[in-house]
Amino acid sequence: MTSENETVLTRTRNDLPQASRVQGCALLNQRLADCIDLQTQCKQAHWNVKGVNFVALHELFDEINESVEEYVDLLAERVVQLGGMAQGTLRVAATRSTLDSYPPLASEAAQHLEAVASALAAFGRSARHGIEAMDKLGDAASADILTEIVRGIDKWLWFVEAHFQMRPAAA
Repeated sequence: MTSENETVLTRTRNDLPQASRVQGCALLNQRLADCIDLQTQCKQAHWNVKGVNFVALHELFDEINESVEEYVDLLAERVVQLGGMAQGTLRVAATRSTLDSYPPLASEAAQHLEAVASALAAFGRSARHGIEAMDKLGDAASADILTEIVRGIDKWLWFVEAHFQMRPAAA
């Protein structure tokens, strides 16, 4: 009998060493849990944002959600390509996510911007660590997928932070 967190591989002709594939699947499933959590946090912001910039932020949070949904698919499919089982249910994501909980009563634009920016930054940081780990495992393809995701996350973080960053005063 295997535990829920144990990685069991199916047969594949993928030539990465089995140990690398086991470790890679575990890492990718962890990022998958975080990514699913990030996606639901973006939808929470999308549904509940209020304020002067409602339409712009409502649309921004929905666009971020759509991109993050693509990242979820990239991560899950890579796990399966390595012979693993994508563990992407909401219940699994809820127990494994390393992201901070979304503020349940956030309604003002500034609260949502701060929460989404924090979640994007945390996910970006963990994905960057994943790139390094995949490089050490010799899995350039998984590192490349994480690199693609980080580029997108960094872009969305820039978009969100632009709503509350001010230029420094001239000296």
